[in-house]
This record gives sequence, structure tokens and C-alpha cells, in this order.
Amino acid sequence: MTYKKVQRDDSSLIDALNQLVQKHPSIGFWKCYYRLRRKGLTCNHKKLYRVYTLLKLNIRRRTKRRIPQRIKQPLVVPRGLNKGWSMDFMTDSLVDGRRFRLLNIMDDYNRESLAVEADTSLPAARVIRVLERLVDYRGAPQSIRVDNGPEFISERLHGWCEYHGIRLQFIQPGKLVQNAFIERKNGSMRKELLDAFLFYSLEDVRVLAEQWRHDYNHERPHESLGNVPPAEYPSPISLEN
Repeated sequence: MTYKKVQRDDSSLIDALNQLVQKHPSIGFWKCYYRLRRKGLTCNHKKLYRVYTLLKLNIRRRTKRRIPQRIKQPLVVPRGLNKGWSMDFMTDSLVDGRRFRLLNIMDDYNRESLAVEADTSLPAARVIRVLERLVDYRGAPQSIRVDNGPEFISERLHGWCEYHGIRLQFIQPGKLVQNAFIERKNGSMRKELLDAFLFYSLEDVRVLAEQWRHDYNHERPHESLGNVPPAEYPSPISLEN
């Protein structure tokens, strides 16, 4: 009696597993098994595990944190103060080579520089601390426009904004023009402050940054505001009168 080798057609299992793992990168075997069973795929766990190991899914996989798809949102000038803020980071170095970061926050309506925070590290907790200080004396904005940096996509910042009723408005990755207001401010700061001075300590950075911020808000004419500084730009009510 001769036996014929039965050809196994595992294509449907392979496709189903690949689709599942692509959507859920950290999923394990048993989660795969029960998810596929719920979708109506009938196979016993031994067969599924054979295909699972054939695809080398039993080997620990490195997963990269993926950014949710961002929707393009037009950049418009808000119709009043505290309607929309922007946040962004800049980096530079001291004379001794130590790197430092700057957190810039501005009101998009009148381009006012609300804060320039400097330190060697500015994690999400520090960003929240700066925002709390601003909200205490100025009130909360309706939205804050940011890029997809790790500090801005953190659950901690998301929870804080949700608690205060603030909408985080993310630009699309690599589309810096969608945050053009603060990018222009960054360019001015780079040229007028960071490229113009040597910094020997963080205290130097903080003192000169605050001096620059005051000049930017109260003395420096802004072409986009009709050549007046932000502090002198009229409110929407006075514009109507």
C-alpha cells in the first residue's frame, strides 16, 4: 500500500496571522488563537502554533511605537487670546559642549511669547509644570498645536490637557509648515539669541532668554501684526470698535 503526501494549504492561516500581527505587533500566540477563533477561523491550536512558529512569530519581536494617523488641519489665526497656543522645542549647546533644550510656548493670536523654559532635559512632567504656571495666571487655551515629539504624545500630557478641557492639535509628521507660527518664532530666536551669544551656563541661557522674550513681546515690531509688538496688538473687541 502506497501513501501519498498530503499537501498542506496554510495560506489562509498565514494571511490571517500576518494581518493580525501587523495590526497588533505585541500580540502573543494565545491572543492570536482566540481572536482568530472569534472571527470564525476554524483550526486547532496545534495547527495554528505550527504556522505561528513557521512565520517565526514565537520569537520576541521588537515593536516601534507608532504615531496615530494625523489629519491635516489648516493653520489659521485664532480670533482671540487663549483660543490657540503653539509649543515646540529647540536645542543648542553651552561653551563646554553640554546640550540644552528650550521649550517655546506662544499665543497664536498675537504671537506673544508666553514662556521660554531652558534645561538639559524637559520631559512631559516639566512641560506640564510650565503649562500649569501659564494657566494659573492667564487661563487655559482652547487648543495647543504641537508636533509628534515624545513629550507631546505622552499619556501624562494627554491626561492633563483632557482634565483642563484643552485640545491637543497634532501636526502631520514632517509637516513643520503646519506649525508655522512657532517655527517662525524659533527662527527669530535662533538668529537673534542662540546664534548671537555664547552661553557658559544654564543660568546664562535663562537670563538672556527672558530678556529676549521681553523684547520680543514689548519692543520688537512684528510685520505680521502691522509692525507693532504683541503687547500692543489690539484685542478682537477693540478691532471691532
